[in-house]
Amino acid sequence: MTEGPALSLTVSGVGRLYGDDLAGLVELARMADDLGVDQIVMTDHVAMGPRTDRYPYGRFPMPEDEPWPEPMTVLAAMAAATTRIRLGTGILIAPARPALLLAKTAATLDTLSGGRLDLGVGVGWQREELDASGAPWGERWLRLDEGLRACRALWHDAPASFSGKTVAFEGLRSFPQPVQPRGIPLWFGIAATERGVERMVELGAGWMPMESDLAELRAGVNRIHAALAAAGRDPAGFGVRAHAPLVWREGRTADLDATLAGLPALTEAGATVASFALAVFARERGQVRPFLEHLTRAAGR
Repeated sequence: MTEGPALSLTVSGVGRLYGDDLAGLVELARMADDLGVDQIVMTDHVAMGPRTDRYPYGRFPMPEDEPWPEPMTVLAAMAAATTRIRLGTGILIAPARPALLLAKTAATLDTLSGGRLDLGVGVGWQREELDASGAPWGERWLRLDEGLRACRALWHDAPASFSGKTVAFEGLRSFPQPVQPRGIPLWFGIAATERGVERMVELGAGWMPMESDLAELRAGVNRIHAALAAAGRDPAGFGVRAHAPLVWREGRTADLDATLAGLPALTEAGATVASFALAVFARERGQVRPFLEHLTRAAGR
């Protein structure tokens, strides 16, 4: 029996750690599965535009030629190599994908994995990426909302119908439907604004805040929980995947033990899942397994 938040591994720094050997990501998932990590998460960019200066969270941390493997494809390969670890996206830029195709891809992956998919969604920050995908920047939130509602209709109903401004259909059947009886859990990588909270209450199973500040995390969780209760939903069933509170040594290397010591405070602030970015703790491929062993052993896995 373990205590504390679940452990989530975000796959980042793919170019530095794996180079052209993207098949190494499958071995990474197998390793994480064997060692007791609870979830592995793939990030997403359909394409990278030139304006990384618009990145809203500080200096963009990756080089221009960083590979961004398509998340659902990678997770499907990971599903075949694992048995229990949950498979997540964080975030999948949902408006960049047609709703019917997203519904089919996600349902297929959920079926292949035996019901292990957590679909983390958002709208991203690149205008060029969405515009080139046929999803105009100004429609990104509308396309997110309508696309996810359309997915849920296809996941639950047969035949399914939906009528929106950006997607509409009548009497469609889309099989396979997800294995998970309530459909695929939708986790939102958005701010906990009034409208953001409304989205999460209507459609969400969890929240993935970008902020690392514990006070901001606690305030966001409190707003979400109050809104869930007002809507008749039990807040205890709503997940929060938050960044582990990084502690740095001199030379800008992360101190894993000191970071792990901060997990009780993260849990107290409302997190149910602690997220660890792989590239922060492993600067080269040979450090990946020692990091995972240290992480899972310290967490009592």
